Amino acid sequence: MKRTIIAISREHGAGGTAIGKKLSEELGIPVYERKVIELAAEKSGLSADYIGSLEENSSRSFLFNLVSHSYSPAPMLPQYDVPVTFSAYAAQGQVIKELAAAGSCIVIGRCAEYILRDDPDVITVFLRADREDRIAYVMEESGLDRKGAEQKLKQIDRGRANYYRGYTGDEWGSVENHDISINTSVSGIDGAVKLIVDLIEATGRM
Repeated sequence: MKRTIIAISREHGAGGTAIGKKLSEELGIPVYERKVIELAAEKSGLSADYIGSLEENSSRSFLFNLVSHSYSPAPMLPQYDVPVTFSAYAAQGQVIKELAAAGSCIVIGRCAEYILRDDPDVITVFLRADREDRIAYVMEESGLDRKGAEQKLKQIDRGRANYYRGYTGDEWGSVENHDISINTSVSGIDGAVKLIVDLIEATGRM
Protein backbone atom coordinates (compact mmCIF):
# COMPACT_ATOMS: atom_id res chain seq x y z
CA MET A 1 0.00 0.00 0.00
CA LYS A 2 1.22 3.49 -0.85
CA ARG A 3 1.55 6.05 1.93
CA THR A 4 -1.91 6.97 3.10
CA ILE A 5 -2.89 9.26 5.94
CA ILE A 6 -6.49 9.15 7.11
CA ALA A 7 -7.65 12.09 9.22
CA ILE A 8 -10.97 11.38 10.93
CA SER A 9 -13.17 14.01 12.53
CA ARG A 10 -16.34 12.83 14.23
CA GLU A 11 -19.46 13.68 16.14
CA HIS A 12 -19.54 12.14 19.58
CA GLY A 13 -21.28 8.78 19.42
CA ALA A 14 -20.77 8.34 15.67
CA GLY A 15 -18.32 5.46 16.07
CA GLY A 16 -15.03 7.23 15.40
CA THR A 17 -12.90 5.09 17.70
CA ALA A 18 -14.43 1.81 16.52
CA ILE A 19 -14.06 2.76 12.87
CA GLY A 20 -10.48 3.88 13.41
CA LYS A 21 -9.59 0.54 15.01
CA LYS A 22 -11.26 -1.49 12.25
CA LEU A 23 -9.55 0.56 9.57
CA SER A 24 -6.25 -0.05 11.32
CA GLU A 25 -6.85 -3.81 11.24
CA GLU A 26 -8.08 -3.77 7.65
CA LEU A 27 -5.20 -1.70 6.29
CA GLY A 28 -2.46 -2.83 8.64
CA ILE A 29 -1.52 0.72 9.67
CA PRO A 30 -1.46 2.34 13.14
CA VAL A 31 -4.29 4.45 14.51
CA TYR A 32 -3.63 7.39 16.83
CA GLU A 33 -6.17 9.00 19.10
CA ARG A 34 -5.22 9.15 22.79
CA LYS A 35 -1.58 8.57 21.80
CA VAL A 36 -1.45 12.03 20.17
CA ILE A 37 -2.40 13.57 23.51
CA GLU A 38 0.17 11.53 25.44
CA LEU A 39 2.99 12.45 23.06
CA ALA A 40 1.95 16.11 23.06
CA ALA A 41 2.03 16.08 26.86
CA GLU A 42 5.63 14.83 26.75
CA LYS A 43 6.60 17.59 24.33
CA SER A 44 4.87 20.44 26.11
CA GLY A 45 5.26 19.45 29.74
CA LEU A 46 1.49 19.85 30.16
CA SER A 47 -0.68 17.08 31.59
CA ALA A 48 -2.34 14.66 29.21
CA ASP A 49 -5.66 15.17 31.00
CA TYR A 50 -5.48 18.93 30.42
CA ILE A 51 -4.63 18.57 26.73
CA GLY A 52 -7.30 15.92 26.27
CA SER A 53 -9.97 18.12 27.84
CA LEU A 54 -9.44 21.06 25.49
CA GLU A 55 -11.12 19.64 22.39
CA GLU A 56 -14.32 18.58 24.13
CA ASN A 57 -14.72 21.34 26.69
CA SER A 58 -13.98 24.50 24.71
CA SER A 59 -16.51 27.19 25.56
CA ARG A 60 -17.72 30.23 23.65
CA SER A 61 -15.39 32.38 25.74
CA PHE A 62 -12.48 30.15 24.69
CA LEU A 63 -13.45 30.70 21.05
CA PHE A 64 -13.81 34.44 21.56
CA ASN A 65 -10.40 34.73 23.19
CA LEU A 66 -8.69 32.81 20.40
CA VAL A 67 -10.33 34.84 17.66
CA SER A 68 -9.98 38.27 19.24
CA HIS A 69 -6.63 37.77 21.00
CA SER A 70 -7.84 40.59 23.23
CA TYR A 71 -6.62 38.87 26.34
CA SER A 72 -5.56 35.46 27.52
CA PRO A 73 -7.46 33.75 30.32
CA ALA A 74 -4.84 30.99 30.36
CA PRO A 75 -1.55 31.13 32.25
CA MET A 76 1.54 31.73 30.14
CA LEU A 77 4.37 29.30 29.55
CA PRO A 78 7.61 31.27 30.03
CA GLN A 79 9.56 29.15 27.55
CA TYR A 80 7.07 29.88 24.78
CA ASP A 81 5.56 33.20 25.92
CA VAL A 82 2.18 32.07 24.60
CA PRO A 83 -1.00 30.89 26.33
CA VAL A 84 -1.01 27.30 27.52
CA THR A 85 -3.87 26.51 25.15
CA PHE A 86 -1.78 27.53 22.15
CA SER A 87 1.19 25.52 23.42
CA ALA A 88 -1.02 22.45 23.76
CA TYR A 89 -2.36 22.87 20.23
CA ALA A 90 1.13 23.46 18.80
CA ALA A 91 2.49 20.36 20.53
CA GLN A 92 -0.34 18.23 19.13
CA GLY A 93 0.24 19.66 15.67
CA GLN A 94 3.92 18.79 15.84
CA VAL A 95 3.11 15.24 16.98
CA ILE A 96 0.55 14.74 14.20
CA LYS A 97 2.99 15.93 11.54
CA GLU A 98 5.71 13.66 12.87
CA LEU A 99 3.41 10.62 12.91
CA ALA A 100 2.28 11.34 9.35
CA ALA A 101 5.87 11.84 8.17
CA ALA A 102 6.79 8.44 9.58
CA GLY A 103 4.35 6.62 7.26
CA SER A 104 0.76 5.56 6.69
CA CYS A 105 -1.51 6.05 9.69
CA ILE A 106 -4.93 7.06 10.94
CA VAL A 107 -5.36 10.10 13.18
CA ILE A 108 -8.64 10.70 15.00
CA GLY A 109 -9.64 14.23 16.02
CA ARG A 110 -7.35 17.05 17.16
CA CYS A 111 -7.91 19.10 13.94
CA ALA A 112 -5.73 16.59 12.06
CA GLU A 113 -7.33 17.29 8.68
CA TYR A 114 -6.46 20.98 9.06
CA ILE A 115 -2.95 20.39 10.40
CA LEU A 116 -2.19 18.03 7.51
CA ARG A 117 -4.08 20.00 4.86
CA ASP A 118 -0.98 20.49 2.68
CA ASP A 119 -0.05 16.80 2.69
CA PRO A 120 -1.04 15.29 -0.70
CA ASP A 121 -1.49 11.83 0.80
CA VAL A 122 -4.21 12.79 3.29
CA ILE A 123 -7.78 11.52 3.03
CA THR A 124 -10.15 13.47 5.26
CA VAL A 125 -13.26 11.89 6.76
CA PHE A 126 -16.13 13.26 8.82
CA LEU A 127 -18.34 10.82 10.71
CA ARG A 128 -21.83 11.74 11.85
CA ALA A 129 -24.85 9.78 13.06
CA ASP A 130 -28.52 10.31 13.76
CA ARG A 131 -29.17 12.03 17.07
CA GLU A 132 -31.21 9.20 18.58
CA ASP A 133 -28.44 6.70 17.87
CA ARG A 134 -25.88 9.00 19.43
CA ILE A 135 -27.99 9.53 22.54
CA ALA A 136 -28.40 5.76 22.91
CA TYR A 137 -24.63 5.33 22.58
CA VAL A 138 -23.91 7.88 25.31
CA MET A 139 -26.52 6.37 27.63
CA GLU A 140 -24.96 2.93 27.25
CA GLU A 141 -21.36 4.13 27.43
CA SER A 142 -21.76 6.46 30.39
CA GLY A 143 -24.70 4.96 32.26
CA LEU A 144 -26.53 8.29 32.06
CA ASP A 145 -30.27 8.79 31.74
CA ARG A 146 -31.59 10.40 28.58
CA LYS A 147 -31.40 13.95 29.89
CA GLY A 148 -27.82 13.48 31.07
CA ALA A 149 -26.83 11.88 27.77
CA GLU A 150 -28.34 14.76 25.79
CA GLN A 151 -26.44 17.29 27.90
CA LYS A 152 -23.15 15.41 27.50
CA LEU A 153 -23.64 15.10 23.76
CA LYS A 154 -24.35 18.81 23.43
CA GLN A 155 -21.34 19.75 25.55
CA ILE A 156 -18.86 17.58 23.67
CA ASP A 157 -20.05 18.50 20.17
CA ARG A 158 -20.16 22.20 21.06
CA GLY A 159 -16.67 21.95 22.53
CA ARG A 160 -15.30 20.26 19.41
CA ALA A 161 -16.94 22.85 17.17
CA ASN A 162 -15.53 25.75 19.23
CA TYR A 163 -12.08 24.17 19.35
CA TYR A 164 -12.01 23.57 15.60
CA ARG A 165 -13.32 27.03 14.72
CA GLY A 166 -10.94 28.69 17.15
CA TYR A 167 -7.80 27.14 15.71
CA THR A 168 -8.73 26.81 12.03
CA GLY A 169 -11.22 29.59 11.35
CA ASP A 170 -13.45 27.02 9.61
CA GLU A 171 -16.70 25.33 10.55
CA TRP A 172 -16.36 21.90 12.15
CA GLY A 173 -17.81 19.19 9.92
CA SER A 174 -18.09 21.36 6.82
CA VAL A 175 -18.30 19.48 3.53
CA GLU A 176 -15.55 21.62 2.00
CA ASN A 177 -12.98 20.34 4.51
CA HIS A 178 -13.56 16.62 4.02
CA ASP A 179 -13.17 14.20 1.15
CA ILE A 180 -16.04 12.08 2.45
CA SER A 181 -18.79 12.51 5.05
CA ILE A 182 -20.49 9.37 6.34
CA ASN A 183 -23.70 8.91 8.34
CA THR A 184 -22.83 5.83 10.39
CA SER A 185 -26.49 5.34 11.33
CA VAL A 186 -26.96 4.42 7.67
CA SER A 187 -23.64 2.71 6.92
CA GLY A 188 -22.93 1.01 10.23
CA ILE A 189 -19.36 0.58 11.43
CA ASP A 190 -18.38 -2.02 8.84
CA GLY A 191 -20.06 -0.08 6.04
CA ALA A 192 -18.18 3.08 6.97
CA VAL A 193 -14.89 1.18 6.94
CA LYS A 194 -15.71 -0.22 3.50
CA LEU A 195 -16.56 3.22 2.13
CA ILE A 196 -13.25 4.63 3.33
CA VAL A 197 -11.26 1.67 1.99
CA ASP A 198 -13.09 1.99 -1.35
CA LEU A 199 -12.10 5.66 -1.48
CA ILE A 200 -8.47 4.76 -0.81
CA GLU A 201 -8.58 2.21 -3.64
CA ALA A 202 -10.23 4.71 -5.97
CA THR A 203 -7.42 7.18 -5.38
CA GLY A 204 -4.83 4.54 -6.28
CA ARG A 205 -3.26 4.23 -2.85
CA MET A 206 -3.58 0.46 -2.49
